[in-house]
Amino acid sequence: MPRMSHNHGSADRTQHMAEAERVCANAGETLTPLRRRVLELLIDHRGPAKAYDLLPRIDVDKQAKPPTVYRALDFLVRMGLAHRIESMNAFVACDVGACARSTIFLICDQCGRAEEFDAGHALIDLTDAAKRDGFAIRRTMIEASGLCAACQKAA
Repeated sequence: MPRMSHNHGSADRTQHMAEAERVCANAGETLTPLRRRVLELLIDHRGPAKAYDLLPRIDVDKQAKPPTVYRALDFLVRMGLAHRIESMNAFVACDVGACARSTIFLICDQCGRAEEFDAGHALIDLTDAAKRDGFAIRRTMIEASGLCAACQKAA
């Protein structure tokens, strides 16, 4: 399974943000300063982040409120710029365009890190079965929990 990296360097982050601007512009949407800041924080965060993890880092004046951050996160998910990991109620930035594909998250129960994989090839049987029932899958996200290699070694 191809792994999608979430460890972005500053050059990678700049490119990621430029792509995000392009995606929003093509959709007739705007990457507002708050949406931009939330996406930057997700890109820089090591692992999934909850809205309340991001809140104190958004602005030092404490002007941002939880509903505002959740709206920004919902926008990023809708635009395909972030994933929501349901089981953790947390978010991760995704490679631009990656959200249009099927995704598997391997989530470590111990350290909380999440690795994202393109799962399109792994879900061929599901897609075929859905088609036979007249259902068209647009996107699939699977969450698998367990222990990552580093935590297995430490145990």
